[in-house]
Amino acid sequence: MLQRAILAALATAAVAAAIALPPPQPAAADDYPSHPITLIVPYPPGGGVDFMGRLVAQSLSVSLGQQVVVENRAGAGGMIGTRDLAKATPDGYTIGMMLTGISLGANTGYDINKDFSPIGTVASTPIIVDANPALPAKSLAEVIALAKKEPGRLSAGTPPAPTINYFAAKLFNLLGGVDITTVAYKGTGPLTNDLLGNHVPLGFNTIPASVSQIEAGQLRGLAVAAATRSAALPNVPTAAESGLPGFEAVQYYGVTAPAGVPRPIVDKLNKALQAMLSSDDIKKRLVAAGSDPAPSTPDEYAENIKREEGKWAALIKKLGLKIEY
Repeated sequence: MLQRAILAALATAAVAAAIALPPPQPAAADDYPSHPITLIVPYPPGGGVDFMGRLVAQSLSVSLGQQVVVENRAGAGGMIGTRDLAKATPDGYTIGMMLTGISLGANTGYDINKDFSPIGTVASTPIIVDANPALPAKSLAEVIALAKKEPGRLSAGTPPAPTINYFAAKLFNLLGGVDITTVAYKGTGPLTNDLLGNHVPLGFNTIPASVSQIEAGQLRGLAVAAATRSAALPNVPTAAESGLPGFEAVQYYGVTAPAGVPRPIVDKLNKALQAMLSSDDIKKRLVAAGSDPAPSTPDEYAENIKREEGKWAALIKKLGLKIEY
């Protein structure tokens, strides 16, 4: 009986001690990172997002003093890797690249505004309307005039939904009052090749995929879908300058983490990103790749995500588009 009483007393004391203990504290930014970080890139190696991811990983490895390892987890228009990121442990040791439009498909398995901790944007690149030089239209206004003259006959290539390129083509039709047939390609590489071969006369392309061909005169840059000109192609006018105000489609590259990562760690990662983007060498490399440096705070990036995803979701609803995998 005495032994049972002693054991009961000990158990009661253990419970009381456990209750008295303070709750576990989030990882301190001073101790972070203490081991390598995984950076998920939700697209295949060799593309624009992969380039951004490896640039970020290389820079953060140096500034944080721990290796940042890139893992390409491609599939379903970026949704597979993004879903993995949303489900990762929110301790700052799994982060990922985020691309505008990545939540616009059906059944993504995550909520873009609730399941992530935005860290900061890295760069932006506007969609560019480019053409084979054989196309008679030499400006955006002439493209619209040509499309109105022969409705449905003019075609334009674009990567598939849910890329911003694809939505830009739909927005162009809406704002221009035209009916240009969309030809979907697997990516910007095949699209650019067919533009060069004049298999498709017009494209809603990305600047990184076509900047060298435009500079060489192999393709004609008609307009960039942004409020300002691109640093990579300063001689190409904006859509507004070309007579189509409101036609803006900008791709943002950013870094995020799972929701719940302690704010001190988010701030430390953002500080490292900001330092990276203040480097003249990094700026030159981004511009040479066809992108514009776009540093931001975590809160500014959260607002960017909300604004951009909302804009394209409204277009999808307005046009009754079905985006499924």
